[in-house]
Amino acid sequence: MRIGLVIATYKRATLVGELLNSIQNQSRLPDEVVISAVDSSDLPDVPALGFPVKVLLGPAGSCTQRNNGIEYLSGRVDIIMFLDDDFWMGSSYLEELARLFASDCSIVGATGKVIADGATSAGFSVAQAEAVLRSHQDHLGPERPATVEVPDTYGCNMAFRTRCIDTIRFDERLPLYGWQEDVDFSAQVRKAGRLVRADAIWGVHLGTKMGKTSGLRFGYSQVINPLYVYRKGNMRLSAAGSLILRNITANIVKSVFPEPYIDRRGRLRGNLIGIAHILQGRLEPTHVLQI
Repeated sequence: MRIGLVIATYKRATLVGELLNSIQNQSRLPDEVVISAVDSSDLPDVPALGFPVKVLLGPAGSCTQRNNGIEYLSGRVDIIMFLDDDFWMGSSYLEELARLFASDCSIVGATGKVIADGATSAGFSVAQAEAVLRSHQDHLGPERPATVEVPDTYGCNMAFRTRCIDTIRFDERLPLYGWQEDVDFSAQVRKAGRLVRADAIWGVHLGTKMGKTSGLRFGYSQVINPLYVYRKGNMRLSAAGSLILRNITANIVKSVFPEPYIDRRGRLRGNLIGIAHILQGRLEPTHVLQI
C-alpha cells in the first residue's frame, strides 16, 4: 500500500521543517509527502529526507490546499492522509495505518487516537509533544488496541482510500480555517464504507496558535459553518445546534476572564454577527472573508 501525506500549511515554515524531520522517525516511511502552501515563505529549509516531498503553492484556505493535494496524489497512492502541520505521530503510525487498511476492505477512512490535544489548551511545544509520545509508547500494554466505527474523522489526522474519494473534495465555500470541513468531508466518504478510529494509530496535536484565524472570524464560523454543513445534509440538526450553543455559551462565560491564548471576546462578537445573519436568512460561510 502506497501512502501519501498532505500537509496544508500557512506561515509556519519552522514548524513544518520540524514535522518533516519527525516523519523521518516513522517505522514505515510515507511514499510521498505533499506540502500544500500559499507562499514560498511558508516552506522550510530541510536536508534530504528518506521520502520525496512535493511542494504545491496556491490560494490560502485549508479546504483549497487539501484539494490541491488530492489532485496531485490521485492515481499515485492507495491511501491519502491529511496531517495537520502541528500533529506529531507515534513512531509506528504509518505502519499501523497501512496494516489497518489492508486488514479490512470495508474501511474507507480512519482517524487516530489523539493522546493529547493542545487545541483545547494553551498548546504544546515540539519538545513537550515528543515527551508525551515517548511516555505513551513506554506504557503501551499487550492488549489489542481498539478499533471502533465513528461518524466522522478528526481533521488533524485522517486518512482515506484514494479510490473512495476520487470525486469527493473539501468544500471550498468553507474558507480560511475551514471549520467543520472534516465532518462535511467524512459524511460524503461514509457513503462508500466504514469510518473508524483506531487506537493503534496515535499522536499528539500541538494545537499551535500561530497562523490561526482571528477570534472575530472564527466566532462567525462557529455559528455559520455547522448550519451550512447541516443544510447540505452532512450534519444532524441536533449536532449542529448543540455545537453552536456550546461554543456561544463558552464564549459568554469565559469572556469575563478570558484565557490568554483565546480571543473569547472576539469570538463572541463573531458569534453575534453570525446570529444576526441567520435571523436575516443569510447562511454564507464565505462572508467571513469580508469581516
